This record gives sequence, structure tokens and C-alpha cells, in this order.
Amino acid sequence: MEKRGMFTFPDVEALAGFASTLLVEELSKVPEGQFFNIALSGGQTPKKIFEYLSHLDRDVIPWEKLRFFWGDERCVSPEHEESNYLMTKRYLFEPLAIEEKQMVRIRGENDPEHEANRYARKLTEYIPFVNGLPCFDLILLGLGSDGHTASIFPDQIGLFHSNKLCAVVEHPDSGQKRVTLTGPVINNARTVVFLIAGSDKANRVEDVFEHKITAFPATLVNPTHGKLLVLYAL
Repeated sequence: MEKRGMFTFPDVEALAGFASTLLVEELSKVPEGQFFNIALSGGQTPKKIFEYLSHLDRDVIPWEKLRFFWGDERCVSPEHEESNYLMTKRYLFEPLAIEEKQMVRIRGENDPEHEANRYARKLTEYIPFVNGLPCFDLILLGLGSDGHTASIFPDQIGLFHSNKLCAVVEHPDSGQKRVTLTGPVINNARTVVFLIAGSDKANRVEDVFEHKITAFPATLVNPTHGKLLVLYAL
């Protein structure tokens, strides 16, 4: 598959089918006995994709090879309705009986600064380093209407040049605190995939991936040595 590419789909189900095939292809490259390290995204599009994946035959994807991380998390408890972890648990982990030992979650219930540092240590513990940074096998990202991705918002775009692995941010409207991976970690992944759905995102998709307007954080996602794929359901 090409290093860069945008793929459009008539609906989220078609997008999810493509994503599952991509995941199987990437997992086939994992040496025996090693985990495939993936960072998940929150949001409605991943939720629908997780639902799709959870209804596939259990042996289509070798789930036991995956180790799950998160690209960002809201600073809430794991039982809170806004928790990215809870969404994934409901729509992917529980239906597929994925083991807890395969999950390395951001603990949104902890003090944010402490948690950003703790999670950074977890990355160094579990993920191989390439170019002096943790190298995820796959990072899934969304695209906000304001052009943000992970939890890097336009007013925090400097996090694409951070010397930290994880950072604490505040949502520009609600003030809610979040913990996010920084730009250098995102751009060090082997594969980065944007999951986007909805005609309401059409203008922003064009701004970011065609016009490359650098005021939008998502425009700065540009893997240094890996693939960048944009999957967009109309």
C-alpha cells in the first residue's frame, strides 16, 4: 500500500470493512510472540467501527496479538460516559472478550500531570524506540470540526514540537482537562490512520488534507518514516 493516501467510502460500514482488512494486513507482519501496539481514538466514528469489528467472526482478526493504548483521554473516571476507555470497553473489548492485560489505559481519574508522566513511562516500558521515540505500529486519529486531532487543539498546536511524550491540555471551550500523546510521538508511528465520517466534515477534510492549512493541528500529522492514510466516509 502507498505511503500516503486518502480513501473515500459511501458509509461508515464500508470504511470499517476497509479498516478491518488493513488491520489484518498489518498484523500479518508481526513476528511470532510480539505484540502489535495500537493507539485508539475516541469519538462516534471509532465507536461505529468498533461495533463493526466486534460482529466479525472471532478468528478473522488475531486479537491476542494486539496491545491497546489510547491517543488521548478525558480526565474522568473509567466509568464516566465521556471516557474513551469506557466506549472502547463497551463496543470492542467486552463483545470480543479481550483480556485486560492487553490494555494500557490512560487513567483519567488520576491527577492529570501525574498521569501524563506515568503514561509516558508506560510508553517507554512497552513500546520499542525508533528515532529516539516510542514507535507505535498503528495510531488511529479523528478530526475535529476545529481541525484538532488526538487532544491537540489549535491553541495548543505547539505540542507538535514538544519534547514530552504526553501532555496535559484543556479543551478550549469546556476547560475540561485531557491527557494526549504529543505530535512527535504521533508522527513516529509506523502507520497513522485518520477515521472520519460525515458530510459536515467535508470542508475541514479539504482544509487539512488538500489545502494543508497549518493553523489546524491535524495538518501537522506527517509521519517521519511511516504511512499516513485518511479514511473518509461521506
